[in-house]
Amino acid sequence: MPNRQRLSRWLPAVGVVLLVAACGADDGDGASKDFAGTVDIGGDRHIYLECAGTGAPTVVFASGLRFGADQWTTTADPAATSAFDGVAEFTRVCSYDRPGVVLGDDALSRSDPVPQPITTTDAVADLQSLLGATGEAGPGPYVLAAHSYGGQIARLFAGTHPDEVAGMVLIDAQSEELQTLLPPEQFQEFLRLNTPQQDSLDEYPDLERVDFVRSFDEIRAAEPIRPQPLVVLSADRSVAPQIAEGVANGSLPADIDPGYGPALDAVQPKAQADLAQLVPGAKHVTNTNSGHNINIEQPQLVVDGVRDVVDAVRDGRTEP
Repeated sequence: MPNRQRLSRWLPAVGVVLLVAACGADDGDGASKDFAGTVDIGGDRHIYLECAGTGAPTVVFASGLRFGADQWTTTADPAATSAFDGVAEFTRVCSYDRPGVVLGDDALSRSDPVPQPITTTDAVADLQSLLGATGEAGPGPYVLAAHSYGGQIARLFAGTHPDEVAGMVLIDAQSEELQTLLPPEQFQEFLRLNTPQQDSLDEYPDLERVDFVRSFDEIRAAEPIRPQPLVVLSADRSVAPQIAEGVANGSLPADIDPGYGPALDAVQPKAQADLAQLVPGAKHVTNTNSGHNINIEQPQLVVDGVRDVVDAVRDGRTEP
C-alpha cells in the first residue's frame, strides 16, 4: 500500500463499497444520527462522508491536500479530543474524502477516482454536489472549517455559493498570495514540492493533484466573500526546521532548495494576515504553538474557533 507520509504534501509555508455506521434520520431539524458511508452524487460517482452530532449550523470540514476525513479525528496527543469529536459535542459536523487522498493507515480514498489534476473549481463542484445529494449534513447554510488547501475550497465555495455558507474557520489556509509574495524561483519550488513524484504516481495513479496556478486564478476571479463570522488560525512555528525534518525522513526530496523554508517563513505572516482581512471583524489567532497541522497538533484551538463562529451564526452576528 502507498505510504501516506511519502505521498503527502508540503503546502504551507502543503468501485466503492458502501460503509454505513448508522443511517441518518430527520428529527425535524435535520439529520441527527451518526453516519459513515458513501453518497451517490450522480454521474456514476460516490463520495465518502462522515457526520455526527446534532444541531445547526452544520460544520463541514475540508481537509488539506491529499488528506481524507480522518484528518479531523487524528491528534498528535492520543489523550486529546479531536476537532471532529469536539465540534460534534455542540452541533452537527461532517467531513469527507476527496478523490485521490491517502488515509492515515495508508489506505486509499473511499471516494471514486476522477481524472487528475483538478482545480479548486472541481473540488467546489464535488462539495456542492455532495451536500445537495444527502440529507446527512442537514440543511444549509453551513460553516466551513478548512485546513491548508481546503481553505481554497472553502473560500471559492463561499464566493460561488454565498447563500450556502454562514461562516468559516480557516486553519493555516493556503493563500494565492504565495504566488506573488514568494520569489519566482521559490514559487516554482512550491509547485514542485506539491506535485507528486513519479514513484508515488506509479503506486497510486489516481493520487490527488492540483493545478495551483489555475486554482489561484480561480480564487482571484471569484466574487468577494460576504460579511460573515470568520476565524483565521495561523501556525506560529518556523517552517524551515519542518522542511529539514521532511528531508531527513524522506517525505521531502533531498535536493530541496535551502532557501525555500526561509522564504516561506518570510511571506506567510502577510499571507495569513490578509486572509483575516477577507471580511470585517474577523478574528485572527496567531499564538497557536503549532506547525502547519494545527487541527492535529492543537485540535482544541479548532474546536474553539468553530464554536465562536457557530455561536455568532446562531446569534445572527457577522463577527465571531
